[in-house]
Amino acid sequence: MYIDEELLPLSALQHLVFCERQCALIHLEQAWAENLFTAQGRILHDRVHSTLKETRTTKHTEYGMPIRSLRLGLIGKADAVERFDDGRIVPVEYKRGRPKSQNMDEVQLCAQAMCLEEMLDVRIEEGAIFYGKTRKRTRVAFTEELRRQTIETAGRLHALIAEGKTPPPVYAKRCGRCSLVDLCLPKPLGRRAGVKAYIKRQVEKPISENEAAE
Repeated sequence: MYIDEELLPLSALQHLVFCERQCALIHLEQAWAENLFTAQGRILHDRVHSTLKETRTTKHTEYGMPIRSLRLGLIGKADAVERFDDGRIVPVEYKRGRPKSQNMDEVQLCAQAMCLEEMLDVRIEEGAIFYGKTRKRTRVAFTEELRRQTIETAGRLHALIAEGKTPPPVYAKRCGRCSLVDLCLPKPLGRRAGVKAYIKRQVEKPISENEAAE
């Protein structure tokens, strides 16, 4: 169990799953840059959070609900929490884009559900992610596997912050979507890191018997 002073932003889980270096740049070095994607996402979240509560026939929705988990060591806000008359509680996350190949959105949503479970002493079976590009909700079942991944990711986040070191850059296809690409410099710095790693391997390579005989 963590204490209040040790709680980390829940949103950092998504950054970590996407890229450890991006997560460290944001949450260790306090670096940030906005591009079209982040601007659209910020506008979408501002629009969602502008409404505090909404009540319909069978459900009550609270927007921008503060949440935390001492077990996971996380704190943040849920975009929307729907409470149904039958007792179900469904967290809903809003994203500007479309479903991704990595499960970063699912891990973030599962963490929100686990925060709510701890706060409200309930069991939450599923949530939903609304994607702005498709204008549709994607159902997310909170399976034991997803819960395990979420717990492990939260642990990795705390370890990264505790170590206080920014990982070296590794260029990948995802870098083109990152707003921090001009601060991270994955191509030039990645090449430099690769050369250093190669030299280090050569220096530390064991000398063979033939080489020793020479």
